[in-house]
Amino acid sequence: MKGDWVLFHPVYSENELRAVKVMHRVADKFSDKLAYLLVRTARKCFDIVSGYKDKKIPEGTTMSLEELRKKGYVLTEHQWMNRILFLESIAGVPGMVAATLRHLRSLRLMKRDSGWIHTLLEEAENERMHLMTFMTIRQPSIWLRGLVLGAQGVFYNMFFFSYLLSPRACHRFVGYLEEEAVRTYTHCINEVEAGRVPGWENKPAPMIAKEYWRLKDDATLLDVIYAVRSDETTHRFVNHSLANLDPHKDFNPFAIREPDMHVKGVKLGFERDEAAEYFQESHDIMKKIYPGEVRDKSG
Repeated sequence: MKGDWVLFHPVYSENELRAVKVMHRVADKFSDKLAYLLVRTARKCFDIVSGYKDKKIPEGTTMSLEELRKKGYVLTEHQWMNRILFLESIAGVPGMVAATLRHLRSLRLMKRDSGWIHTLLEEAENERMHLMTFMTIRQPSIWLRGLVLGAQGVFYNMFFFSYLLSPRACHRFVGYLEEEAVRTYTHCINEVEAGRVPGWENKPAPMIAKEYWRLKDDATLLDVIYAVRSDETTHRFVNHSLANLDPHKDFNPFAIREPDMHVKGVKLGFERDEAAEYFQESHDIMKKIYPGEVRDKSG
């Protein structure tokens, strides 16, 4: 199926794709520590269910690929795909929940939203497109569909009520969740490049991925994984930034534009003063491009 997507999503240069660093924001507040604890607990539980083990291969080992898989050092293509499909089916929930609640709040109060809704919807669609892309490679089993059904039902409602109580804590939770996603996709990239996922080394990229990320005609699945990792890095940066803002007073600094991956890939979000400065810079740029048409405040 061919077509264009109306919601914004980044398209990355070759240098940007490789500018991503695995990073962790140290939790200093109680709410941040709780959010990180919940993410780590959820990850450990899913690691057990999915059989995922980020075990370091013994240096100088002479074990064959089959032996490495049997001893839990390496995942098969099937195991990788199960993990990715499940993670992406859950990752699309927070953005949609947050956007829905902010949309309803805007309607109740009859006031503009300061640009948050669009960014949250973009995140939700972007995660869904990850799922749609990987599903062209393999369809999930009945067991995995059932697991997704149960997990989504529980997670959606928990996140819904949590966001009502503390949007900041929820964005921090998502920021930590995306840290884990970046770590997982980085591990996957390293495994493919090391030849330990042979079925994916030269596998062509699905057409949906070539169109969505504007990839080259000869792009491979590895190129897709690089692009997905960059998306997760964007979500990591954006959600850690939003967690530093006042959700009821501050403008979304990414309503007009976003930094490139040379910033997002090496920095864990904007602090509140940095976000305000970036928003003002964006606003000034728009005033120069459209003089007389840009108002002093954006909604």
